[in-house]
Amino acid sequence: MPRNTEIKARVHDVAKLHKIAAELSQSSGEVLHQEDTFFNAQQGRLKLRDKKEELIYYERPDQEGPKCSDYVKVDRKAGELSGDIKLLLSRSLGIKGSVKKTRTLYMVGQTRIHVDKVENLGDFMELEVMLNDDQSLEEGETIAKDLQEKLGVKEEDLLTGAYMDMILKK
Repeated sequence: MPRNTEIKARVHDVAKLHKIAAELSQSSGEVLHQEDTFFNAQQGRLKLRDKKEELIYYERPDQEGPKCSDYVKVDRKAGELSGDIKLLLSRSLGIKGSVKKTRTLYMVGQTRIHVDKVENLGDFMELEVMLNDDQSLEEGETIAKDLQEKLGVKEEDLLTGAYMDMILKK
């Protein structure tokens, strides 16, 4: 199963974060508009991403700071069986809820920096260090913590759960 090391945090100065991320990635970032529909799963989290029609299952502990995420992702061509998978999953598992966000993606080495504006929640940042098969979780944590520091993300702003969890708590 592919793995990554993740950090998620609340953002107070989104313009500053964009500036630093753009400098580190030497790019202006790629803007993505995403809606994720989450389904009731017996374990982990299961979501269907609308635009790219990706079905993603992942397991990740709810803890602050760097954490390992094991995931499986299935991509479909846009429009292929459109709506069928969502209907099947919603009828068989039930819909937990949805998350709408505008995401700016920056790549720094093997790390994805996501700067997210989440509808009804605010501004956030995610780091996803995509681990190679031969890399340890500790190596991923070191990379993530280094980028966290460079981006000026404070320990007190780190978050534990997913956006869906935060929406359900509101």
